[in-house]
Amino acid sequence: MTKKVLVTGVSSGIGLAQAKIFLENDYLVYGVDKSKTPDLEGNFYFLQLDLRDSLQELFDWCPQVDILCNTAGVLDDYKPLLEQTEDEIRQIFAINYFSQVEVTRNYLLGMLKKQSGTIINMCSIASHLAGGGGHAYTSSKHALAGFTRQLALDYADQGIHVFGIAPGAVKTAMTAKDFEPEGLAAWVADETPIKRWIEPEEVADLTFYLSSGRTQALQGDIIEIDGGWGLK
Repeated sequence: MTKKVLVTGVSSGIGLAQAKIFLENDYLVYGVDKSKTPDLEGNFYFLQLDLRDSLQELFDWCPQVDILCNTAGVLDDYKPLLEQTEDEIRQIFAINYFSQVEVTRNYLLGMLKKQSGTIINMCSIASHLAGGGGHAYTSSKHALAGFTRQLALDYADQGIHVFGIAPGAVKTAMTAKDFEPEGLAAWVADETPIKRWIEPEEVADLTFYLSSGRTQALQGDIIEIDGGWGLK
């Protein structure tokens, strides 16, 4: 049977690359994003929705999945605590953590009935290091890493496979400001051991491999794909 995949944040960057690789391999792909419909061919279905809103529309539209890619996320302009308002912090956590928990809670129920399912959370180098973002981004990604590990531990014996992916600097719309004049793009590339940014397709390749069923022994692992940044 054709496996069903849900990708959040599907309209650009890593989410778009993930959707493409699953479609190229004949998966049935459902995508959700607050932005417009991405240009994708194949068995693709799209719902335009802000994950900070009620998620019931998503759950009614796509009741069950085999593979869940919690990819949606937002940056915080590298702001320290005293430059962030309480509302800004809440908004970052709403996307980077709470929406992912609630999306997972819903689809986990169906996975448990089948005793089968794969959940991949898009963590970050900011899930285990400081400096990959500001206060809210780093804190939210640390929380997501903890969620990933605990989820993996709690449901490993029920056929649920949980992984995290921790990218470094990836060339996406979310990091477009870094490529503007006076941006950080050149500095980041120079500081990265492989001397370049990560491409979204490289993260998508890893996602597909983790979804293949050949990596069950990696349960709960958060795999770094950062060009060697974490080696320093």
